[in-house]
Formats: sequence, C-alpha cells, structure tokens
Amino acid sequence: MLASMIRGLAILLIFQSIGEVATRFIHGLIPGPVIGMILLLVFLVAKKNIAPSIAAAADGLLAHLAIFFIPAAVGVMLYVSELKSAGAAWLLAIFLSTSASMAITAWLLKWFFRDDDSGAKKPDLSP
Repeated sequence: MLASMIRGLAILLIFQSIGEVATRFIHGLIPGPVIGMILLLVFLVAKKNIAPSIAAAADGLLAHLAIFFIPAAVGVMLYVSELKSAGAAWLLAIFLSTSASMAITAWLLKWFFRDDDSGAKKPDLSP
C-alpha cells in the first residue's frame, strides 16, 4: 500500500514538474501546478481509468486536505494591518466570487442534466 502511494505521489509530482517547466516557456502566464493538473487530466482522460497508485495518493492527500490550509491561515495573520484597512473589500470580493462560482456550478449542473426530447442519454459521471 505504501509503495503504491509513493508511486502515485511520484506521478503527481512528475506532472507538477512538467507544468513548472512548461510555465518557464510561457513566462509564467499560467502557474506550473495548474498546467501540470491540466496535463494530468488529459492523461487520465486519454487513459480512461485512474491507476490505483494515483488514486491511493489522491485519497491520502484529500484525507488530510485541511492541513494544507494552515500555511495560508498563518500567512494571513502577517497582514492583519492590511486586513483592517481593506477587510470589508476583501469580504465583499470573497462573497461575490463564491456566489458567482456557486451560481455557475448550479447552472452547469442543470444544463448537463437537463431533460431533452431528443432521447439522448444523460452523461454518466460515476467514477
């Protein structure tokens, strides 16, 4: 199990590294990890299944996802004075962006699962 998880983590890090190299060529317009994630998605879609090692690594990371927010929370504490002066604007921006994300997600789900009269099969989104 541990060897499988290490192999999966290595694969994830390889895709992130490829993304980091790619972002050097486009001069940082898109972050390397984002490019790596897109490449991983393309790889998984082309392969049409998820390797058990990648699944084990992803499950392990997701199980401890809250730990990844600790550095961000500590970083925010370094900018308390800026938060006091612009905190209301930040809260408004967070509220509006979250609301927009939720509305767009709801619209997309409604669109994907709409009933149409053509008899077309609805997409199967099960893993």
